[in-house]
Amino acid sequence: MASTHVVIVPFPCQGHVIPLMELSHSLVEHGFKVTFVNTEFNHLRVLQALPNKGSNLKGINLVSIPDGLRPGEDRNDLGLLAEGFTKVMPGHLEDLIRENNEKGEDKIKWLIADQNMGWSFPVAKKMGVRIACFWPASTACLTIMMLIPKLIEDGVLDEKGWPKRDEILQIAPKMPPIHTSQLSWNEIGDPRGQPTIFKLVTDNNKYLELAEVTVCNSFYEIESGAYTLFPNLLPIGPLLPDSKFEKSLGLFWPEDSTCMNWLDEQPQKSVIYVAFGSFTIFSEVQFKELAHGLVLTGRPFLWVVRPDFTTGLSKEWVDEFLETNKEKCRIVSWAPQQQVLAHGSVACFMSHCGWNSTLEGVRNGLPFLCWPYFTDQFINQSYICNVWRNGLKMEADESGIVSRERVRDRVKELLASEEIATRVQELKESAGRSLSIGGTTYQNFKRFVNLMMKE
Repeated sequence: MASTHVVIVPFPCQGHVIPLMELSHSLVEHGFKVTFVNTEFNHLRVLQALPNKGSNLKGINLVSIPDGLRPGEDRNDLGLLAEGFTKVMPGHLEDLIRENNEKGEDKIKWLIADQNMGWSFPVAKKMGVRIACFWPASTACLTIMMLIPKLIEDGVLDEKGWPKRDEILQIAPKMPPIHTSQLSWNEIGDPRGQPTIFKLVTDNNKYLELAEVTVCNSFYEIESGAYTLFPNLLPIGPLLPDSKFEKSLGLFWPEDSTCMNWLDEQPQKSVIYVAFGSFTIFSEVQFKELAHGLVLTGRPFLWVVRPDFTTGLSKEWVDEFLETNKEKCRIVSWAPQQQVLAHGSVACFMSHCGWNSTLEGVRNGLPFLCWPYFTDQFINQSYICNVWRNGLKMEADESGIVSRERVRDRVKELLASEEIATRVQELKESAGRSLSIGGTTYQNFKRFVNLMMKE
C-alpha cells in the first residue's frame, strides 16, 4: 500500500515549527510521507542549523515558499509577518500542491496546518485535499479565541478585540484565569500590528469549519476544562522528540551541546535552567539584575542568551561576569532544551512560558519560575501559578524591573516548597500515563492516524 502523503504548514516561528516537526517524525513512523513547508527565510535557517546535513530527516521533505516580506524586514514583528504571508503564501501553496499532484504519483491527500495559517484551508479545499487543523499552544488559548464572538456580545471586548472591562476572565472551571489586558491577540509586542493579528484570529476561527479534525499539542488531564467546553478538539500531546534526541526538530539556531558535559559535572537537582524562547528581549538593566540575582542564589545556572536577547551590553562586562562566575555559570546561545530538561542535575526552569517549554517542563518534572513576554505566555503562566500550582511568578517592582534580590528569593521559595514539589511529580506522572498504551493521548493519536489512512 502506498504511503499517505501529507503536506504540513507551520506558522513561521520557532515555537510553531518544533511541534509540527515532532508530529512529522511520528507520522513517518506510522508510514506517512511528509512534505514540510517552511517560509524561504526559515527554511534557510533550518538547513544551516541541521546537524549531519539532514541525514536524520528520513521520510520528511523540507521545501519552502516566500513569506511576502523583503529580505531586511523584521520577521519578529507578528503584524508585519501576518500581513505578508496572508497575501503571498496561498498562491504558492496552491502551486506546490498542483505541481506535486500533476506528477501522478504520491498525490498529497492531507494538509495538516497550524490553525494560525487558516488561509491554507480554502487552498486545500479547492485542490481536493483533506484538512486537519493543528493547534500548537494551550487548548485554553484556542478556546478563548473561539469564544471571541461571545466575549464581544457580552460586552467584555469591543469589535476590534480590545477589552471594554478591566477584569479577570475565567471561562470555565479548571480554566486558567486571565486578565482582560493579557489576551493573546493584544499582547504581540508592537500594538500597531494588533488589527492585523486580531483579523487573522477571527478569520482563522471561520476557516476551522473546513477542517475534518482539530488536534492539539496537549493532553486531556492537564486541560480538562478546555476539553469539556469543546469536546471535539483532539489532544495528541505532549508531542515528543525521539528517545535518543537524534531527529531534527527544525531549529533556527545551532544547538550548543557542550553544555551537556557541564551539566554532567553538576550535583543532582542543583542547576537553575534559564531560557526565554526565541522572541523575548531584555533591557540592559534587567539583564544585569537577572545575572546578579542568579549569582546570589549560590547555585550553578545554565542560561540561554540568544545573540539578539539584549542590546547595550558591552563585551567587557559580559567577559568579566563570565570570568568572575566561571565556577557556577554556563551561558550558551541555544541549548538542546529537551535534553537539558531531562537531565538529573536540573532543579528548576526559569521560563518565558511558551507552550512547548511549559509542556517539556511538566513532562520532565520541573518546577517553574514564570517570566512571560507576550501572546499566550500569560495564559500558560496562569495555568502554572493558579491551576496546576507547579511554579511561581517572577514579579517586577514599581519600576518594572525584577530585582536581583527578587530573583534570589523566588528561587529559594520555589525549591523549598513541598506543595510545589508534590504537584510537579503528579503532573509528570499524569503526562506519562496519557502517553502510555491505553492512555488518553495514545488513544487519540491512534484515532487521528486511522482517520488519515482512510480513503
